[in-house]
Formats: sequence, C-alpha cells, structure tokens
Amino acid sequence: MRNEENFINVFKKAEKKYGKYGKRLAGESWGPAWKTLVATIMSAQSRDETTIPIAENLFKKYSSLDKLANAKFSDVLKILKSMNYNKTKAKHVIMAAKFIRDDFKGKVPADIDELVKIPGVGRKTANLVLGEVFKKDAICVDTHVHRISNVFGFVKTNNPNKTEMELRMLVPKKYWKKINRIFVLWGKDVPGRDKERLLTELE
Repeated sequence: MRNEENFINVFKKAEKKYGKYGKRLAGESWGPAWKTLVATIMSAQSRDETTIPIAENLFKKYSSLDKLANAKFSDVLKILKSMNYNKTKAKHVIMAAKFIRDDFKGKVPADIDELVKIPGVGRKTANLVLGEVFKKDAICVDTHVHRISNVFGFVKTNNPNKTEMELRMLVPKKYWKKINRIFVLWGKDVPGRDKERLLTELE
C-alpha cells in the first residue's frame, strides 16, 4: 500500500472514533487569536487539563493583549506556578504579547514566517494558530503526531519539524487541519509505540 493510502486508511479509522469527541484541547476555543497563541505557548510539556484552567485564570486577570503585555513577570509567574517550565512560559507569554502589540500593531499575523518571530512560538504553535484561528491548511505536529506518524511509517523522522515537512508532501491538504486534534486524542489514549495497541484502540 502506498504511503498516502496507508495514511488515509489509518486516519479515517481514527477520525471515525475521535472526530466527534467532545474533549477540548489547550489550543481550542479561545476566540481572539492572541489568546489561542498564548494558551498554546503555555501548553508545551503540559497536560491540556492543566493548561486550560490556568490559561482561563490568566485571561481573567489580563483580559486584553495590552494588559498582558504590561504585566509583571512575578504576577504572571504566580498564575503559572503549577506548570512545567513556568518561568520560561511566564517570560514568553509577556514577551509574545509585547511583540504582537509593538511589532504587529496588536494583530496576530496569519503567516507562519511572521508567527515564528514571536517569542516562544515555534512551528507547532504557529501552525496551530493558522489552522485554529485563521482556518488555513496547516499541520500542527506535537509529540503525539510525531510519534504516531513514525510508528505507522508515514514518515521516518527524528524531530517534529521534519515530520511536518514530510506530512505536507504526503498528505492531501483537506486532512491537514484535522491531523493534530485526531492524533492528539488518539495518542493520549494510547501512549507508547505499540502499533497493534494503537490500532486496537480504533476498533
């Protein structure tokens, strides 16, 4: 079976199970683009269940981009204190807010080359914002997408950025925006690299 066919076959099975799954992920349903971007920065190496309520508390205190840009590091750190890498994340969310306000006139750009200029934003966060907020065709590759794509042989890569590039060449665009949500939900249910166990979960 060709790799593209293999991907579509596996993806459709995963979509059948997880496509209507109601669980919210950390980068979803924030409304304004800056909130989506900040919440996604915060979500790195953290569970969605941890990130979402903390992000809600952050946005309750800092209800606008300008307020967050002017926030004190110590105050933001206090809100993020229970997160992994809380100091780095506190620094990045303030710097990101300042950068968007000052360099992009308060508007999150809908362009990946511009997005990755923002402090704390890599391709994963940038692609999530492009897909979630701007409804652009983008493949957001996190650890789950990277792992599952390699386990099933869709790609043979050693880092998420390479996985993204190979998936872009392999996968029809109509699937791009869907990959992250479906594979993340699936990957959360089945940790590890056991292909049979991953497939069994879809039965």
